[in-house]
Amino acid sequence: MFTGIVEEVGRISRIEQRGENRRITVTAEHSPKELKTGDSVSVSGVCLTALDIMPDSFCADLAPETWMRTSFSRIQEGALVNLELPMKADGRFGGHIVQGHVDGVGKLIALERIADSENWWLHVELPEEVEKYTVYKGSISIEGISLTVAQLENKRCTIAIIPHTVEMTNLHSLKPDDPVNLEADLVAKYVEKMIMRKTDAESSLTVEDLVQQGF
Repeated sequence: MFTGIVEEVGRISRIEQRGENRRITVTAEHSPKELKTGDSVSVSGVCLTALDIMPDSFCADLAPETWMRTSFSRIQEGALVNLELPMKADGRFGGHIVQGHVDGVGKLIALERIADSENWWLHVELPEEVEKYTVYKGSISIEGISLTVAQLENKRCTIAIIPHTVEMTNLHSLKPDDPVNLEADLVAKYVEKMIMRKTDAESSLTVEDLVQQGF
């Protein structure tokens, strides 16, 4: 489990085709030193398995499904990626529950400076499968970053970004129309399931059931 607090920005130094899979090599200063073979690591919001770990790099294999259904479809050698190691049992819960399971890919509309401010507006177009779980002031993971929704209009999500987040993540390297990994708040999914079960139970009542219960 992750919390969406990016610990380091790495760089994709190599992409290899290995049969139907692709293997990426991520160069970073700190994260590889804490990883062991088989450990999970969040790479721009995608939970991957660390392999071939070196002092300043690690590798991860991407199945075709992962490649096509995440923002890795735009990845080229030299691209910046957000890195986060799994939350420790005794660690602080700084963001929100992030699993590293991408629910959909959004499109970056713009990252623009707010007038007379050091802060930024991040505008992202959400796919329907993510928009339905997104609410004003709710949490959303974008490229593995835990963020809070400031505005929501139709499928356009706007988030206020402080200078630290721009500097310490890959956001500053993205361009309009770039795909971005999105993960909806896990709590919203559980609420939906509970509501659906309740609705299904209520809709399954028949006249005969009501008569037997004395109605």
